[in-house]
Amino acid sequence: MLAFLFKRIALLAFTMLAVSLLVFLAFEFTPGQVARKVLGPFATQDQVDRLTEELGLNRPVIERYFDWLTNTLQGDLGFSTLYKQPVNDIIWDRLGNTLLLAGVAFAVIVPLSIILGIAAGMKEGSILDRSISVSSIVTTSVPEFASGVFLATIFVIWLGILPGTAPLDAGAGWPIWQQLILPVMVMVLYDLGYVVRMVRASMVEVMTRPYIRTAILKGLSFRDVILKHALRNAMIAPFTVILLQINYLITGVVVVEAVFAYPGFGRMLLEAALSQDVATVEAAALFAVFVSVSTQIAGDLGYMMLNPRIRFS
Repeated sequence: MLAFLFKRIALLAFTMLAVSLLVFLAFEFTPGQVARKVLGPFATQDQVDRLTEELGLNRPVIERYFDWLTNTLQGDLGFSTLYKQPVNDIIWDRLGNTLLLAGVAFAVIVPLSIILGIAAGMKEGSILDRSISVSSIVTTSVPEFASGVFLATIFVIWLGILPGTAPLDAGAGWPIWQQLILPVMVMVLYDLGYVVRMVRASMVEVMTRPYIRTAILKGLSFRDVILKHALRNAMIAPFTVILLQINYLITGVVVVEAVFAYPGFGRMLLEAALSQDVATVEAAALFAVFVSVSTQIAGDLGYMMLNPRIRFS
């Protein structure tokens, strides 16, 4: 197990290093000057040149990259040219907001997807199964921005019972919990169907196994067959899928945060990328890679623990 963890941690470090270099090089070859975007279109070329020199953007890219890497290892993520403050003062606040949104959505998605997936998989081909399967396909196929507009039209414009934005400002006339409802609903609708179908497919497969038929022939109640024999085996494959949703809920909700003006991690990354704010994008990219690889490691560990036939190697 220790050898497995060591290999995965080494892979995580290498992946983060490679991504940081690629992001740095990508910005180097992006059209437009960072100083020009900071100062605006009406700044003189002399002002642009002076700011470029102050920011050190006229130095070789490799030199700047290694300086940034050294500072990052010391805990200094650099200075944001977009927000005009250290990246450390921005990213953790935005990350906390996204973790709040992701935590609420995850707490709804996981139990609901398991219940619906098991209910559909217990009786393949039934009306309940078909209804859940069709609903899952429909909700997953609707883009987030479209479902956000639809829900806002219903609950904000027609009914007027929810705010159309989520700035997380209690002084805006709406409590924080009401501001979270629409973003969470969009994330749940988009992500729930995918997890439900994974749980349902695994449940259908388990229900056809010989040991399930043996348990039924022994006279066990249908409830005992599901809870004691089918459920654990059916959750082995979906367990990894569920953990991988953490990556989406934290780093993949750019559209949701943009639609509802939510001050989160994804919106910060979008704004920084559009403004060529290299330091902010680098820090956000490293965290996104860390979350992605970490959830994969956690998923592999959980899969190995649930399935005794798998061994750490």
